[in-house]
Amino acid sequence: MAQTRLPMRKIKEVLRLKHEAGRSHGEIARSCGIAHSTVLEYLRRAEAAGLRWPLPEAIPEAELERRLFPAEVLHRDADVPLPDCQYIYDELRRYRRDCALTLTQLWIEYKERHPEGYQYTQFCEHYRRWLGKLDYVMRQEHRAGEKLFVDYTDGLAFTDPKTGEMIATQLFVAVWGASNYTYAEASLTQELPNWIASHVRAFGYFGCVPRVLVPDNLKSGVTKACFYDPELNPTYAELASHYGTAILPAKARKPRYKAIVENGVLISKRWILAVLRRRIFFSLAELNAAIRELLDILNTRAMRKLKKSRRQVFEELDRPAALPLAERPYQFAEWRKARVNIDYHIEVDQHYYSVPFRLIREQLDVRMSAGTVEAFHKGERVAAHARSYVPHKPTTLKEHMPADHRRYAEWTPSRMLEWAAKTGPATAQLAGNILDSKAFPEQGYRAVLGILRLGRLYGAGRLEAACARALRFGTASYRCVHSILARGLDQQVPEEPEQAALPLHENIRGGEYYH
Repeated sequence: MAQTRLPMRKIKEVLRLKHEAGRSHGEIARSCGIAHSTVLEYLRRAEAAGLRWPLPEAIPEAELERRLFPAEVLHRDADVPLPDCQYIYDELRRYRRDCALTLTQLWIEYKERHPEGYQYTQFCEHYRRWLGKLDYVMRQEHRAGEKLFVDYTDGLAFTDPKTGEMIATQLFVAVWGASNYTYAEASLTQELPNWIASHVRAFGYFGCVPRVLVPDNLKSGVTKACFYDPELNPTYAELASHYGTAILPAKARKPRYKAIVENGVLISKRWILAVLRRRIFFSLAELNAAIRELLDILNTRAMRKLKKSRRQVFEELDRPAALPLAERPYQFAEWRKARVNIDYHIEVDQHYYSVPFRLIREQLDVRMSAGTVEAFHKGERVAAHARSYVPHKPTTLKEHMPADHRRYAEWTPSRMLEWAAKTGPATAQLAGNILDSKAFPEQGYRAVLGILRLGRLYGAGRLEAACARALRFGTASYRCVHSILARGLDQQVPEEPEQAALPLHENIRGGEYYH
């Protein structure tokens, strides 16, 4: 059975972690929640397709998928010998680090022994299935600068000075694997904005970034908890990409996989929360200031076995091997999904933003920051707007409209009069009379446009004459102007009416009477 194809975002993450972050195949596999063989397979496909990191920005995901997965036929034979998965596992554990042994090399050796054996894809699939059945815990040996374990625990409460209400907090704890260097702060909730903000402040406190983040499986970090295929929160994944690190969620309900942070939480409770338990605080900032003082004491206190403080060990081991801090902190942005309505707008917090009309009824990924709203379709940004907090109002860009809608959006009374004035003053006056005669100017747009289109058939001069004749007789309509032009009445010379003689009457005195 061939491997189920991964989403393109996860394949991109594999390439990023390999070529930008410089992670090993095993670390990439654990971070992305995929088999080691799968990592090798996609790296092999990328190399065969001539793809290099960073990927060209202009390449669409459909083209990337076509390059990585050309049409191929897999031949299967039920009678071929199965690979010795235990031998493969032992060889990889023994020689992967020292000799850079890969699954591809073991497959080549397998084919030399069994020329009729499985091809590479099926070979990897058999090993992946066998590996998925293992349940083991390796001895945790944390390399310098590699892992930062993060978790939450119940924190202390502070008092609202206005209401006297006790407000509970959560204690965010981050612990380095090699040095046990610790960061802790109180936050109001474990929700995504607080989760991300605590990470940003923790990185600022350390002055560097770990190569791997190991969070617990809370919803703010891991949308779908699964040891083999965890689904990361898009915002959390974006934070990792911003700082160039990787995310390796801990195994759910398995505390032994995150013993470092469990011990860090215990120490934080013992040396921070227990010390502050009788103090009264009136704000979150006041509580965090007290936590920071005790945190500095904890990190500078000598550990019993090493005779060195956590800060000393951190400066010796973790900091030199860690990643540098990004030039600017990560700006929080939330990701959501939105479906495009028939009016080519998406709804975000009760405001409507336009997207290209060709995407009607498509589902888009929406990135929301404090100042912008961006929409993505299959990894490609298709729209960007300044964020608006006015409810039930649209923000529309002309380039997102169909051509006929775009033209209609340009229709305004002033624009109509401007177009009519290009023909002549009589045409402009007639257009103004039509617009003024309607309860709403929009009701007269089509009549004015119809009159202007008559100029294409009969010429601007004849249209101007026809409009002048219509004004003379006090008629202002499309039908009147069209009738005048069709019957050629605009080409007749207007006759001046003769002055009729005054009738004789005794009461009519005339001008001579006054002289």
